[in-house]
Amino acid sequence: MRTRLLPLLIVLMAAVLLALGVPLAISVAGAQQQKVVVDRIDDTARFAALAQFVTVSSGVSGDSASASTNERRETLGRELASYYDVYGIRAGVFYGTDTPMAHAPRDWYLPETGEVRDAFDEALLSRRSHDPRQVWPWQRNRLVVASPVIRDGDVVAVVVTDSPTGPMRSRILHGWLVVGAGEVAAMLLAIGAALRLTGWVLRPVRVLDATAHEIASGRLKSRVAVGGGPPELRRLAGAFNEMADNVENVLEQQRAFVADASHQLRNPLAALLLRIELLGYELPEGNEEIASVQNEGKRLAQVLDDLLDLALAEHAEVHLRVTDIGALAAERVAAWAPTAEAKGVRLVGDCPPTTAWADPVTLSSALDAVIDNAVKFTPRGESVEVVVAADGDISTVVVTDNGPGLTDEELTRVGDRFWRSGRHQNIKGSGLGLSISRALLAAGGGSLSYAHHEPSGLTATVSVPRSPTSWQPPQTRA
Repeated sequence: MRTRLLPLLIVLMAAVLLALGVPLAISVAGAQQQKVVVDRIDDTARFAALAQFVTVSSGVSGDSASASTNERRETLGRELASYYDVYGIRAGVFYGTDTPMAHAPRDWYLPETGEVRDAFDEALLSRRSHDPRQVWPWQRNRLVVASPVIRDGDVVAVVVTDSPTGPMRSRILHGWLVVGAGEVAAMLLAIGAALRLTGWVLRPVRVLDATAHEIASGRLKSRVAVGGGPPELRRLAGAFNEMADNVENVLEQQRAFVADASHQLRNPLAALLLRIELLGYELPEGNEEIASVQNEGKRLAQVLDDLLDLALAEHAEVHLRVTDIGALAAERVAAWAPTAEAKGVRLVGDCPPTTAWADPVTLSSALDAVIDNAVKFTPRGESVEVVVAADGDISTVVVTDNGPGLTDEELTRVGDRFWRSGRHQNIKGSGLGLSISRALLAAGGGSLSYAHHEPSGLTATVSVPRSPTSWQPPQTRA
């Protein structure tokens, strides 16, 4: 969930920062250009004031007036030349006839077309030229500003400045770099905040998910620590804990009922069987009805014993230690060999030394149930094979038979309580043996699975962890 939520937050924050950064960058560029334009306007105004003195002198006749005009024109020319030498800005004062009053550099004249001509024509109409178009850092345009020189209400000349934009573009770029650095810093800060936010929001979800898996695997004591996170998730965690408490109580009541009922029914059933047996002594020997009642009573007693074993298995506390499951499996194969031989079934084992982390008593009981089931359903003349192996973090005991096997639908139900295949109802059993084995193995972190065996038969795989780090013990009620 975090991998989906975090990119979405980052994209949204990036869009917000971009929406703020682009106008800010445009504003920075506009401010830098406006500053340069204002400077140029001030410069043209100063040169226009000097040019007014030249035009005033030129309107008076006489040698002294002519000398004064020339002197003022030379002063204006020196100012323009100095201005060009210092700032590299071309500047000039031109009459309406395009004749220069003074200009720098000396080889610069009004062009016939272009921005300089447009600004000059605009100023001749007694208007300051329009603000130039925005210059961006990747453009090499020049900045043109023109101001009219007015005498007695008439435009007698125009001051024109043609500025290079390199320094201005450098300042714009520097401003953009500052804005970009700020955006990057803000983005990093936003990513950090998003990480903290998603962690804060999703931490209860992860804890809830982990706890749900623990409960599903049998650790019914697991609970969600109601701590941080949004109020909705805290309420969800509280509701989950209440649900887990109720489920645990229901399961405990069910187990207690099964155990109590099994235990309470055994005594009257034993008394009933004893009375039936005594009654049989008073009837003719070989009475089929009495024999049938005795068989059904013994079967009922076996079911009660299995129910009690199942209830105890679900409560059992395992005593795990390093166990040689190869030796244990070989021992169980030897113990079941006479039973298999009496039935005409060949029981073979391939049990090399293999260690695992298991409860020997629990594993032995589970192997007994699995081997008994395999021998029970294997026809005479066939074989049952027991193979011990290690596979990564687990050790396995695989029991394979050549019996009739199960269908795909039956395979999904094998191990369910009281379930028996409709084809095997005539074979002795209560349908609880494999359920007991599965419960015993789950208590020690193991498992029992089933699969088809080709061309016929069933494969039962008992898996147990090879080390304590491969599993977590389930929590059971004390």
